[in-house]
Amino acid sequence: MAEIATILPPRELFSPQATGAVGLLVHRLARALPGTVVYGMPAEAPFDDVAFRPVPLPLLPLRQASRYAIGLVRALKALQPRLIEVHNRPDIALHLAKRFPTTPVILFLHNDPRGMRCARTPRERAALGRSLARIAPVSDWVAARLAPEISASAITVFPNSIDCAAVPSATPEPVILFAGRVVADKGADRFVAACAQALPQLPGWRAEMIGADRFGAHSPDTPFLRAVRAQAQAAGVAMRGWRPHHQVLAAMASAAIVVVPSRWPEPFGLTALEAMACGSALICSPRGGLVEVIGDAAVTIDPDDPAAIAEAILRLASDPGLRAELAIAGRTQARRFDLPAAAHRLTALRSSVLAAWPSRASRPI
Repeated sequence: MAEIATILPPRELFSPQATGAVGLLVHRLARALPGTVVYGMPAEAPFDDVAFRPVPLPLLPLRQASRYAIGLVRALKALQPRLIEVHNRPDIALHLAKRFPTTPVILFLHNDPRGMRCARTPRERAALGRSLARIAPVSDWVAARLAPEISASAITVFPNSIDCAAVPSATPEPVILFAGRVVADKGADRFVAACAQALPQLPGWRAEMIGADRFGAHSPDTPFLRAVRAQAQAAGVAMRGWRPHHQVLAAMASAAIVVVPSRWPEPFGLTALEAMACGSALICSPRGGLVEVIGDAAVTIDPDDPAAIAEAILRLASDPGLRAELAIAGRTQARRFDLPAAAHRLTALRSSVLAAWPSRASRPI
């Protein structure tokens, strides 16, 4: 038993052309910490610089998540890992904890657990705390959603990370950028409405949106997206569609202003962290875990108020000194989440769990 098995959610493809935030974070940490084997759904052209094993799905009349869990058990029996890390799926974490009682299982939570299978009710959350070796939410906000059923001793907050050394640099251009899923929760329509008010007062500036309904080039063209596209065309906002992650970072590095107007309480807010690391002046909603991510390095706005967003855009666009101050503050804040520090925290978490876990001989088979 040498390796650590890291389990992706079944909907998270592990490919540069199709992965989301969880896949990016798992890839980043797996590169930094050799000995990690990533398991996920089969994908075309997966990341080739870390150990990845696609999970074969059995031909059974079950939903995909159940077939995925069965396939994982078969795959992990062959690996015999000394530690299992499950990302964002309490149901799969519980299933693996039952099937591998002598192996500790850590659940990394990237979203509100109260909306997840096997974590919605107080009784289910209490069962998670009893069955798993540790639960690692990405923010204090997510950790609070586990209370009071799970004790603080069973929880280790593990924030998302970014590799600051790999972030591109560029001379900022007069661009106002939205990057993320084009859905109502992310405030995509409010961004367009704000730009419709601000752009006529900003000669020489332009606004752009990168993203689609989902991750990947084959994201569906939803009614919401079509409505936003029509509004964006009228407002003079260019919609670039989905782009690979490296292109998103390059666009952030070139944008003078990035706006993250999330309506829902973001569990963390990786887009905001990326914008700060790239040196963009950030306008951000202060909801959910975003407050912990941005610190004092962003202009905060009410995401339900396009006029307030427009006012913040106008303020930053007209004040290069303030933009420069925010760029410095953002880069400083982003370094708190830098990859080397995250790798060190993950190594410490793994060591702590393995040291505290009962030996194979003392665990029931």
